[in-house]
Amino acid sequence: MQNIFAEVFALLLAAVVLVWLFKRVGLPAILAYLVTGVLAGSHGIGWMSISYEMHFIAELGIVFLLFSLGLEFSVPKLMAMRNLVFGLGSLQVLITTIVGMFVVKALNYDWLSAFVIASLMALSSTAVVVKILKESGKLNLRRGQLAIGMLLFQDIAVVPLLIAFPLIAQSNNQVLIGALTFALAKGAFVCLLLWAIGKWCLPKIFNEVASVRTDELFVLTTLVVALCAGGLTYLFGLSMALGAFLAGMMLGESQYRHQLEAEIRPFRDILMGLFFVTVGMQLNVPYVADKIAYIILALGALLLLKVLIIALLAQLMGERKKDAVAAGILLWQMGEFGFVLVALASKHNLLDLNSASFLVALGVLSMAITPYMIDRTSVILRTLNINGERYKNDYNHNINTESLSDHVVILGYGRVGQTIARFLKPEAIPYVAIERNPMLVQEAQTAGEPVMFGYSGSQALLKSANVDKARLVIITCSDFNQSQEVIDAIKRVAPEVKILARSTDDSYLDSLKALGVTEVVPEALEASLMLVSHVLHMSGVPMRRIFKRVSKERHNRYEYLHGFFAGDEQDPLEANVDRLEYLHALALPESAFAVDKTIEQLNLDKQKVAITALRRNGEELSSPVQSMVLQASDVLVLKGKPRRVERAEQYLLNG
Repeated sequence: MQNIFAEVFALLLAAVVLVWLFKRVGLPAILAYLVTGVLAGSHGIGWMSISYEMHFIAELGIVFLLFSLGLEFSVPKLMAMRNLVFGLGSLQVLITTIVGMFVVKALNYDWLSAFVIASLMALSSTAVVVKILKESGKLNLRRGQLAIGMLLFQDIAVVPLLIAFPLIAQSNNQVLIGALTFALAKGAFVCLLLWAIGKWCLPKIFNEVASVRTDELFVLTTLVVALCAGGLTYLFGLSMALGAFLAGMMLGESQYRHQLEAEIRPFRDILMGLFFVTVGMQLNVPYVADKIAYIILALGALLLLKVLIIALLAQLMGERKKDAVAAGILLWQMGEFGFVLVALASKHNLLDLNSASFLVALGVLSMAITPYMIDRTSVILRTLNINGERYKNDYNHNINTESLSDHVVILGYGRVGQTIARFLKPEAIPYVAIERNPMLVQEAQTAGEPVMFGYSGSQALLKSANVDKARLVIITCSDFNQSQEVIDAIKRVAPEVKILARSTDDSYLDSLKALGVTEVVPEALEASLMLVSHVLHMSGVPMRRIFKRVSKERHNRYEYLHGFFAGDEQDPLEANVDRLEYLHALALPESAFAVDKTIEQLNLDKQKVAITALRRNGEELSSPVQSMVLQASDVLVLKGKPRRVERAEQYLLNG
């Protein structure tokens, strides 16, 4: 018992230290877990051995990972990106697998092993790529959209591979097709069964659980649902991960999606960490050291192969060369699901231990190099004589700030920032906002809002917003450390400008004042209204008018506070966002169903969605009349609950 305790304690301690170290140098936590496994395994220090129980617990991490993936799976979003997902994504996986098979076969592998290895190389790391795209703000660039489309199909392709590998190992060539067909039939039956359960049973269960208002019960129910779904598919001879994915997909359409994801994340991350530890323990370090030259050669071949295939396919589908090559650089590495499949293939004797170690080493090194490669994308494009553009131009080229003076600068365009902007606009007070969420920026700019993309602490961006000529700068984030960095940048650009800052409470009030903040608004009940009152007062609006507007806001039960551009992420404190109304900007193409129809004919009231504003030829019309005929290139601002707005968007575009 003491030995087990010491082994587990040493494993956790090593994981904590290595995850901290890897995060400090900008590397993903997955690599830290793999290194932990290498140290703990028989080829490292060797204080642990892989047991059946440890394997089983680690496999639960895969179940929860697929459950989380199912929660993020949105059928409307998938249909909107169908050309990228099912067109470019399917071609990328298929062509990479076929080409990879011939390359691996030339290295004296049999066709079965060549297929397994090539299918692993066709997959990329969703965790690494999405994280880097979000942090760099490139998620909504065309290259980012191309990468996300292919990653979505790769994530979907993992499911049939999880089914196929065990069947390939158990069947000969004569019965393989029949076995796959039978497995797909069983899969279809399980899908229908889980769909029925998810549609009629699970919502009632979670409604009852939510009404009890007990966090522990909600967490337990989530775990039981994920494991029961996995157990159901396991009874039919399919992967537990497949059942978890289907259960997550069914619950992804419910109002509890964000809460479910938040509750499952700690278990998923810890158990997935344990899974990657077990993968790392299987790495044959002496073998890798002996074959390091071949591994480096394989890295170069993998990079060249995937970048060429992705770039050529993207260009064949009409994409710009620079976006096609940049997408290839984003997706050249092997992914975390590759480790899952390596473990599965090894378990069923589809790969020998040396090949598995080689592939794990290849995946680890490719993921470690990826952040550096993405950072150097512009240099690589220039070296290849491919025209590249600076990212900020993609968003900020249409924001004219040169003539701005005596204006308000809003740092952060979330719910609070948008509330402030809506109070400033009727008072004809000029303003410009800076926001780091690319999806939110695109939504706001499409609706005609003066929102610039970038980090509020960037001195160059603050200069572009003419902070030195502003009457007031508003910091809408409540985190003290982040505010401290932003204030320092503001003071370097405009030492005399007035600064209004938001804080969670009054703990840092004196500290913020000492940094040079003119006024601090501690966040509490009605924090947004308090902040707006200060903004209008410092902008010269009479107090009587302020009190009148705030009283009207209370009388209307905070109507304006219910509509917000959502962007692609929600604040953790806003996990119940699906219960709120939000704004969504929609540009009508010429082929849209709504073109040449009046607003009254569309009857959006029936869908409980309203058109709050319409932008045509650069002019904004608030509350357009029902008799107005919609035209191509009109920008509609839709207001309603997220799912209703999604349905209304599909209706306006396709009928």
